[in-house]
Amino acid sequence: MAESARQPSVIVVGAGIGGLTAAALLAHRGYRVQVFDQAIVPGGCASTFQRRGFTFDVGATQVAGLEPGGIHHRIFSELEIDLPPATFCDPACAVYLPGETEPIAVWRDPDRWKAERERQFPGSEPFWQLMNDLFRYSFAFQARDPVLPPRSAWDVMQAVKALRPDTLLTVPHTFSTVGQVLRWYGLGNDRRLRTFLDLQLKLYSQVDAEETALLYAATALGVSQAPLGLYHLQGSMQVLSDRLVESIERDGGSVKMRHAIEQIHLENGQAKAVTIRSPKGETWTETADHIVANVTVQNLVTLLGDRAPAGYRQRVDKLPDASGAFVIYLGVRQDAIPADCPPHLQFLYDYDGAIGENNSLFVSVSHPGDGRAPAGHATVIASSFTDATMWQQTPDYEALKQQYTETAIARLSSFFHLTPDTIVHQEAGTPRTFARYTARDRGIVGGIGQRVSTFGPFGFATRTPVSKLWLVGDSTHPGEGTAGVSYSALTVVRQIEQES
Repeated sequence: MAESARQPSVIVVGAGIGGLTAAALLAHRGYRVQVFDQAIVPGGCASTFQRRGFTFDVGATQVAGLEPGGIHHRIFSELEIDLPPATFCDPACAVYLPGETEPIAVWRDPDRWKAERERQFPGSEPFWQLMNDLFRYSFAFQARDPVLPPRSAWDVMQAVKALRPDTLLTVPHTFSTVGQVLRWYGLGNDRRLRTFLDLQLKLYSQVDAEETALLYAATALGVSQAPLGLYHLQGSMQVLSDRLVESIERDGGSVKMRHAIEQIHLENGQAKAVTIRSPKGETWTETADHIVANVTVQNLVTLLGDRAPAGYRQRVDKLPDASGAFVIYLGVRQDAIPADCPPHLQFLYDYDGAIGENNSLFVSVSHPGDGRAPAGHATVIASSFTDATMWQQTPDYEALKQQYTETAIARLSSFFHLTPDTIVHQEAGTPRTFARYTARDRGIVGGIGQRVSTFGPFGFATRTPVSKLWLVGDSTHPGEGTAGVSYSALTVVRQIEQES
């Protein structure tokens, strides 16, 4: 083949959903693609593992963007592969506040959700109406594929092309946080509302209402209502990554698991190659025209080593500490699950305690026939935010893990019927576990936190300061979740095409 007709080559570092999506789209568009990941199975924080007939989702347990026009629907349609079967999460979440036996149900039907919040939070509707308006404007803007934050003239043009008159209505709120707006509406001292928002936003933005950028919160809180919604996949979260891998291989690309990238090499300020370590410990260097990193910004700086741009390294070093997660995975008999149990629940046990460290738990429950448990059984996955660094430095890791496990089961037993007879299997994961299996820096989860300073135009760009080196995943706009990282992947694919 003549050099002028040579297919550009791309190496993708990391087989999370962001990396696999970028790889699948590039392979489908004619690029020579290789994906490398140190883990055993693809999917990253959206992968699964099996124990005694149970299938457990490692981290992510719900999906957005499967509806017509949604990001997964768009990408799977282009790739000509079928979306996995899924059912709506309705309610998207049932939130239990301390001392309360009736949950706050986040219904998919907008009218039902409006009635619920009017009953639960009297006098708060003006706040919710603002959030609904900002969500409509912001979501429509995002659906037109802007590049944020822009780092080139082409990027700027894509952002400008996505603008519409109603987008300008979001501009006055660019620097606002949820906490500020609550005070504007006289709701700053509404403990129940503030706590509910803290719990929900911590799941999606990694920070509470006081710090979360208002425009990000509007989308995070609005995406669970029709005509959109959150979905529970049939089988497991693994089906997303499995179908993307099939698409990559069908279109001539390759996905090599248990192959770790140890370093990204530069030549004249441009990403040129990577050093790869095989399962047998052999190392070699592979060159490519483009390198796509599906890693955290902290991991990216590590991979670049002393070649990382000084300003970029300094910005990463100054980021507030991200959270880790403590997760308990339970395989139980079906009679441990209350009747009509929602698929997702959130519990806060003490108003005076922190959101995390077992004082709050986000719980996902399988339902009969969804492929996650044997007949007559179910899975219960409960996670709590925790200090990732603490788990790396503790002198008695096993004792701390046991303490967290016992506390979590005791907490869960107030809702679920958990006894030695009903629990068939149990194990726990900590930030150390996530660091080992996902290679994420200190086992952190969920990105860098959607504060004003790190959201949208002020966030980390997919176009890094190093030419031909691209970043996808939850460190970039528009943030965490399979939908968010898939948007970042689509952005990178468009940028690479523009440069090729």
